[in-house]
Amino acid sequence: MTASAEPAHPGGAAYLRLILLGAAIGVPAALLAAAFLALVHEIEDWLWEDLPAALGLSGPPWYLVVGLPVAGACVVVAARALLPGDGGHRPIDGLSAKPTPLAYAPGVALAAVGTLAFGAVLGPEAPLIALGSVVGLAVTRFVRLRPQEEAVLATAGSFSAISALFGGPLVAGVLLVEAGVAMGAALIPILVPGLVAAAVGYVLFVGLGDWGGIEQAALTVPGLPPYEGTHVLDLFVGVGVGVAAALVVEIVRLLATRVASGEKRLGMGPLLLGGALTVGVIAQSADLLGADPQDVLFSGQASVPDVLAEGSAAIVLLLIVAKGLAYAMCLGCGFRGGPVFPAIFLGVALATFAVILFDVSPTLAVAVGAAAGVAAMTRLLITAVLLASLLVGTSGLDAVPAAVLAAAGAWVTTVALERSRAAAPEGSAWR
Repeated sequence: MTASAEPAHPGGAAYLRLILLGAAIGVPAALLAAAFLALVHEIEDWLWEDLPAALGLSGPPWYLVVGLPVAGACVVVAARALLPGDGGHRPIDGLSAKPTPLAYAPGVALAAVGTLAFGAVLGPEAPLIALGSVVGLAVTRFVRLRPQEEAVLATAGSFSAISALFGGPLVAGVLLVEAGVAMGAALIPILVPGLVAAAVGYVLFVGLGDWGGIEQAALTVPGLPPYEGTHVLDLFVGVGVGVAAALVVEIVRLLATRVASGEKRLGMGPLLLGGALTVGVIAQSADLLGADPQDVLFSGQASVPDVLAEGSAAIVLLLIVAKGLAYAMCLGCGFRGGPVFPAIFLGVALATFAVILFDVSPTLAVAVGAAAGVAAMTRLLITAVLLASLLVGTSGLDAVPAAVLAAAGAWVTTVALERSRAAAPEGSAWR
């Protein structure tokens, strides 16, 4: 993610107006994010719970496991082909804070619904960034601003929307700081309106005065036992999970790049539909081998407690392989969503081996797995550790040192792999 140039002098009246506009943007951006997430969850529940129940089944049958991702791909194809904006930016390119024009909003929202609710292995963070940006740019239709100031308000809307997903303005603010650290002191004038928007928007969820706010799912993993005291083995587990997560994510990234290269040859529609069918087949194959297909599908956020509770190392390995393959396919074939949450799932699944083999705390596994997954996919260190800390909550504060080592191990390994890939000869399989 990148930030724009300095919008105005921090002490001027124009800059104060920009901060006030950021505050005004915060509430509608967060409200739009909450409404979008609620819509996705409602459609998801209808497709994967209510529909099988109406058919007299306790869970989705094979034809829904295989067919629903394909149906979602049809929705994404329609959004990308018929609406402006190509459904948003490609998830294989990572997160982007590039301003999203108002005209792109319907296509972004429809493509995200077709991706997230129908089981594709991507998260909601990228569509929320884009929709929050739309809210910020909508304000510029009523207020005359310079191009740099418009970009700042678009960023402010994005980070208000992120605060609705990540449980507060802290992750949004740290993400903004870490992504724009190369700007140095010039980042501060951009940071303040975004932080104000994120903080004001989050008031919708925490409430104000006697008003209790609107209901929101907390960004935590329920049922984690308290983790007290850091052990030497746990620190080694953190480093090991970090390195392993970087290697797995690198394989996913390489496979996704290969898949994406097929669009020029096959076309957008056939690649998307073929990729969706492949994802459904992978999930159903995992089901036949003993895993839950819904742990293979979706972003993985809701499946973290399930993989932590798994007592079979073979099933965990199966989930890592199946999830990684489906993740790579969804990153590359043309779905529209965010790349972060599936990487968190893979990191936690890798850490679950330590729970099974060495009886380490599942709270530690969540902390180091989440930190490793985020750092491996985004290359953001502080954001990875903070997000991992939020996932484990106060019961896992002592696991933060191991999470730091996991993020550092993932970052160092990822950078080393990137340099090796850049040095590889043109046309080699590594590139």
